[in-house]
Amino acid sequence: MGTLIRDVVAWDCREVAAKRADLVLEEGRITAILPPGEGEGELLLDGKGQTALLPGFVNAHTHAAMSLLRGLGEELPLMDWLEKRIWPVENNLKAEHVRAGTMSAILEMLATGTTAFADMYFFMDQVADGVEESGIRANLARGLIGDDPCKLKDGLALADRFPPDHRQVRVDLGPHAPYTVPAEVLSRIGALAVDRGLGVHSHWLETQWESGYFAEELKCDPVDLLERSGFFEAPQLVLAHGVWFRPEHLPRLARQNVTVVHNPCSNLKLGSGLAPVAEMLAQGVRVALGTDGAASNNRLDIWGEIRVAALVHKGWKQDPTLVTAQQVLAMATRNGSLALGFDRCGLLEPGFEADFVAVDLRRPHYVGWDEENLAGYLVYAGSSADVCATLVGGRVLYQGGSYPNLDAPRILESARKVRQELIEGK
Repeated sequence: MGTLIRDVVAWDCREVAAKRADLVLEEGRITAILPPGEGEGELLLDGKGQTALLPGFVNAHTHAAMSLLRGLGEELPLMDWLEKRIWPVENNLKAEHVRAGTMSAILEMLATGTTAFADMYFFMDQVADGVEESGIRANLARGLIGDDPCKLKDGLALADRFPPDHRQVRVDLGPHAPYTVPAEVLSRIGALAVDRGLGVHSHWLETQWESGYFAEELKCDPVDLLERSGFFEAPQLVLAHGVWFRPEHLPRLARQNVTVVHNPCSNLKLGSGLAPVAEMLAQGVRVALGTDGAASNNRLDIWGEIRVAALVHKGWKQDPTLVTAQQVLAMATRNGSLALGFDRCGLLEPGFEADFVAVDLRRPHYVGWDEENLAGYLVYAGSSADVCATLVGGRVLYQGGSYPNLDAPRILESARKVRQELIEGK
C-alpha cells in the first residue's frame, strides 16, 4: 500500500480551476488522483479541504552557495559588483565554503516551496553531495570561465557521476557567458553537450553592456552565436536572464529544448532592465523563473519572483492582461522542470514525480478563495509565508518550520562560520 495525501485543493498550470482531491503515491510518484475520501494508503498529509497542493516550485537559475555573499556590494552596477566585490571574495572560496553555503540555501528554498533548482557555481561535487543529503532535486553545472580544461573536466566528471536519467540530479555544461568564454570554447562545449547528451546553461544578454559587446567585440548576432556554438542542438539549453533579446530574436528561440529564465528581482536590483517576457510568451518562447544568487536578489524565494513577474510587465506595458497568474505559475512549475531536464515533474499527473508545495488557505488573505480564482489568490495575495509543507519524491522535506531529515541549526551555524572566514579573507 502506498501513501496518501488527503483532501487537498489540487491545481496545476493546465487547469483554470482547482479541484478537491486525494492523491495516492507509490515509490515517490503519483499513482492516482481521486475524489476526496476515495484514496487509501498511509496518511502523509491531510489538507482538510483548506490546503492547496501545487507542483513544487523550480528555481531555474541560481548560484546557491552565494548565500554566503549576501549583502556584499549593494546597489552597484553588475560589472562593478562582480569585479570589485564578488570575484575578489570568490577567489578565497574553498570546497567546505561551497558545501556550507549550498546547504543553507537549500534550507531557504525548501521553506519557500522550491523542490528543484538549477545551480551554476564551483566545487559542484560538494553541491551534489548536499543535494543528495537533503533530498531536493537539482540540475548542476560547473561554471566555466575562459579556456580551462580542468574546469571542463570537472563538469564532465560530474556528468559521469549522474547519468542523464538520474531521478534526483541532472547535469549541464555551464559556460558562464559569451563575454567570459571565447567563441571557439563555446563551440567546443556545444559539441561536447551534443556528444554526451548534456544540457547547456549560460548567462545570455543580461545587461545592455553585453549587447554592445556582441556588436563591438564579437561582431555577431547573439542568436547566431548560439546557433554557431551548437547550443541549439543540446537536449536542453537554459539561457539565464535574456533581458536584451530584441523582437527579431524571439521566433528563433521558440524551440522545445530552449528556455529563457526570467530573473526579475535580480535584474531590477542590479539595474539590468526587464526581459521582454510578454513578447516571449506571445512568440511561443518557453520562460521559467529564477532568483539568481542571493548576493544579487537577495532572496532565494521563487514565490517573490512569481509575484513580481506577474506585476511588473503589466505596469511596464500599461496592460493588465499581460503575463497572467496562470502563466507565471506555469513558469515556476512545469516550465522550470522542463528546463532542468525533469520531464516527469511539474504537473499533478499519475506517473509524475510526487514533488509538491502545500499552501495553507486558512490565512486571512485567502478569505474569498474558491476553485475558480485560486491561481489569482496565490499569485497576488499569497506569499512563501503560506507554505506549510514541501515534498520531493513523496517525502516531506519541510513542514511547519522544521526539516525532518536535516539538522538545520548545525547547517546555519556552519554557514555563519564560513561566511565570517570569507569576509575576513582567512
